[in-house]
Amino acid sequence: MKVHLITHGCKANQYDTETFRQELEARGAQIVDEPEEADACVVNTCTVTHQADRTARKDIRSAKRANPDLQIVVAGCSAAQRTEDYVQMPEVADVVEGHDQIEVADQIAPESPYLDTHEEPVGAELLDEHKPRTRGWLKIQDGCDRNCAFCATKLARGDSRSRDPDDIVDEAKRLSRSHCELVFTGIHIGHYGRDLSPRGEPQEHTLSTLTERLLDEVPDVRFRLGSIEATEIDDRMINLLEHSGGRLVPHLHVPMQSGSNSVLRDMRRWHTREDYRDRMREIARRLPYLGLGADVMVGFPGETEEDFAQTRELVEQLPFTYLHVFPFSAREGTAAADMEEDRVSPEIKGKRSRDLRELAMKKGERYRERRVGQAAEIVVENEDYGMTEDYLRVELTGDPDQRLGDLMYAPLEMEDSDLIARI
Repeated sequence: MKVHLITHGCKANQYDTETFRQELEARGAQIVDEPEEADACVVNTCTVTHQADRTARKDIRSAKRANPDLQIVVAGCSAAQRTEDYVQMPEVADVVEGHDQIEVADQIAPESPYLDTHEEPVGAELLDEHKPRTRGWLKIQDGCDRNCAFCATKLARGDSRSRDPDDIVDEAKRLSRSHCELVFTGIHIGHYGRDLSPRGEPQEHTLSTLTERLLDEVPDVRFRLGSIEATEIDDRMINLLEHSGGRLVPHLHVPMQSGSNSVLRDMRRWHTREDYRDRMREIARRLPYLGLGADVMVGFPGETEEDFAQTRELVEQLPFTYLHVFPFSAREGTAAADMEEDRVSPEIKGKRSRDLRELAMKKGERYRERRVGQAAEIVVENEDYGMTEDYLRVELTGDPDQRLGDLMYAPLEMEDSDLIARI
């Protein structure tokens, strides 16, 4: 059985696809790069925007055109939210409502010698490797307890569920054999541990205590936080960023969504622009350099020109090195889907998106220029490029035998507006 895997969306989805791969390989499947080579295909979908749903359907049809005999199994967030849409597609053989690797594998390889000799499927075990990446994803939780007005991910993923810290540490040790950097991922990692203590008792496990333990018990890798809310970066975590010697890398992706307090309230966000601004400034003040990114949504229902001006002002004030800018997309089942009044036109959303992206590009260019001449710790991702600790993609020149996944140190140079490192 040859299987082709297609993944859309966030790092949590990418991690889930790896669990699909590991379970399928344990059952004797061979993972192949192209649908034309495959007997079956798993499409792990995202539902963060309408475009994500459209892209999934497009890829399904494209894969079936490339190989009319292909068995296509659809899984993931969009499959959980829009199950019947995929059931009705003639190209689709089976739909898994979510990310259960056992259910996915059962659709493709229900029988195998492995299952005859093992009491439990490998899906009950820990992930060994994130193929073919040089940096590995370490999923620490799933789901979310918040109810942001625009977000369908909570509807697809459910409430926050933290993994056992012992399992996370054991998995990190396994992954460290193949990856020199591990990236924390999940849907709301700042809520890690809240469900591990009995209700009414002090919270024993937090993201910061987990990070401390990983730094202590898994010594041969560096760690990177995934997307985390500003109000959930506590002083303990800032101390780790400042004093871990770079093993917790100086890079944060902190969703902002809007710089207008009135829009934030309508979004059902729990921070103010002042909360966000003050925390980001405190972190930047304590670190010699910082890769800082954010998600920003434009065109949320009721967003005025003044609201957008406040968002743009906050972006200008903070040391962002990149932004992910999204025009608002109403998702079925969310509170914002019913906000028919004061909808912002596509033209205005497009204009505001372009404005912020241009601003973010300029800020990123200025940051890269400041880093020229400074040393960086770089993960070699392929023969041409690497990733610095502060999330800069750099072109590599020099030794072609540098092993993929190695950590190397080199001063950064600028050539034709591109960062380079000579190895």
